[in-house]
Amino acid sequence: MTSERIRYAIDQGGLLLPEGEIALFGAPADAALDLDPARLTVIQTDAVATTGWQQRGVKVVTAPEGQYAAAIVTLARARDLSEARIAQAAAHAPLVVIDGAKTDGIEAILKGLKKLAPIDGQVSKAHGKCVWLHPGDALSVWARPERHQNAHGDWVAPGVFSADAPDEASVALAKALPKGLHGKLADLGAGWGWLSREVLRHPDVKALHMVETDKTALDCARLNFTDPRAQFHWADATTWTPPVKLDVVVMNPPFHSGRAADPALGRAFIASAAGMLAPHGQLWMVANRHLPYEATLSDLFRDVTEAGGDNRFKVLHAARPSRARR
Repeated sequence: MTSERIRYAIDQGGLLLPEGEIALFGAPADAALDLDPARLTVIQTDAVATTGWQQRGVKVVTAPEGQYAAAIVTLARARDLSEARIAQAAAHAPLVVIDGAKTDGIEAILKGLKKLAPIDGQVSKAHGKCVWLHPGDALSVWARPERHQNAHGDWVAPGVFSADAPDEASVALAKALPKGLHGKLADLGAGWGWLSREVLRHPDVKALHMVETDKTALDCARLNFTDPRAQFHWADATTWTPPVKLDVVVMNPPFHSGRAADPALGRAFIASAAGMLAPHGQLWMVANRHLPYEATLSDLFRDVTEAGGDNRFKVLHAARPSRARR
C-alpha cells in the first residue's frame, strides 16, 4: 500500500480510523503506516510478505479471524482477486478502506463500488486513490469461492498465475525437458502445479519439491496432485533450502515486482537454484526472450546453452554449478 495516500486521506480527506484492531488485506511487507503495530493484523498468503511483517513484529494470518474495527485493502494486480479481497474485508469489518494505484485498476474498482454502495470519501494522491465506505453486505456480490476448477479440471483460485490454462512459456519448457529426467528435483515457483505435473510424467523422477510463495496457489496444487513423489513447500524460492542437494531444478521464474519488470528476481531464482544443486546438477528454465539472464547463468554454471524457444521465450539449460549461492 502507498502509505502516502492513506496518510493524506486521514490528514486532509476526512478518513477517521476507529479505535480497535485494524486488518490489512494484502499489504506488502514494505508498507509504512503511522499506526501502532499492536493494533494491526495482516491477512497475507505470500510467504515473502509474511516474513517481512513478522520481522516488523506485526501479527500475520492467512485468513481473517473474527471481526475488526476497520479493514484496509491493498489492490492486487488481478481484478478478481481485488474484488474478492474487498468482499472479504467487508464481511469482517464495518469500515473498508481501499488503496490502489491507477495501474492496479483503482478507477474500475471505484466505478464498480459506486454501483453497489455509497462512498464515504475518496482522495487522489501518488497516481492512485484511497476510497473508504461502510458497505454492510452490499459487496457480497464480489465474493469468490476460495477455489474452483478451471475448464481443464484443475483447481485454481482468484489471482493465481495463469489460472485458466498453462502459460505458453511453461508449455515450451515442458516440451524441451529431456526424456531421461531423473533423480531428486525441485520446481521453483510451482504455482498451482501444471509444470510439476509434466515433470512427474517422467517415471525416473524420485521426488519433486514444489516451492511456491503464494499459499493460495500451493493449496490448489495440493488438490491437483495425488502423486506421492510431490512434496509441497510454502516458501520463498530465493531462500528455500532443500533437505538434500538436488539433481535437477526446473523453473519458470516470475519477473515482476508489483507492476514493474524486475529481472533481479529471476537472477535471484538462478542463484538459489545453483546453490541447491549437486555438482552434477542441471537447471532447466524458461524466460521471456528479452530478459538478460545468460550472464548470471554463465557466472554460476560451467555449461550454459539455449535449448529451445521462439521469438517470445527462450528455454535455457545450465549444468554443473560452479559456485553456491551467496
